[in-house]
Formats: sequence, C-alpha cells, structure tokens
Amino acid sequence: MTRIMHEMSIAQSIVDIAIQTMEANGGHVIHAVQLQLGLMSGVEPDSLLFCFDIVTKGTLAQGAKLEIETIPIKGRCLDCDQEFGVEDYKFVCPKCGSHFIQTISGRELKVATIDMD
Repeated sequence: MTRIMHEMSIAQSIVDIAIQTMEANGGHVIHAVQLQLGLMSGVEPDSLLFCFDIVTKGTLAQGAKLEIETIPIKGRCLDCDQEFGVEDYKFVCPKCGSHFIQTISGRELKVATIDMD
C-alpha cells in the first residue's frame, strides 16, 4: 500500500505540473505528458501509469497518455574519468576497476514535454 501511495503522489504532481503549464500557455486540454524516468528513481513505471489514469479523472488531463522514457544508469569513474553504462547496479569502472563512481544519469524524474491544445 505504501508503494502505491508513493506513485500516487508522484502522479498527482505530474498532473499538477501539466495543468499549470497548460493554463500558463492558454491551453484547454492535455493529450499526453512525456516523462523522463531514471532506473534509479525509485518509481515503478506500471504503478505510476495506473495512478496517472486515476488522478487525471475529472481534470483537464482526463484521457491523457503518460509516455515514459526510461533513462539508463550511467557512471563516471572518479579515478580515471571514464564514463560508462552501469549494468546490474555494479558500480565498478570497466577501464580501471575502481569503485569510486559518480552517478551521472539514472535518477531522473522529470516532465520533459506536454502535448496540449
């Protein structure tokens, strides 16, 4: 139950952002919201889609699609400056073997674009 409440809160925030943006730009209906969602964001995409459908009911975003772009995890080695994709949450530099890794992508949770009229 706690898990779904987390996604419900996020879905509500996404809808709030979309409606505020639509109103600020003179729109009247939202067709789709494109979201960038990192693999390390802590958000379950299927739960978020389910919650989005619920929180849009009765709003100017009712019937809108939530389109999720999954952002992979990337790291940068702090020893040799190598950038690489992180597989299976193994934060080890493939070049030098260092464990001193900075995460440079994969935590995103960002409304990228809103399709509206």
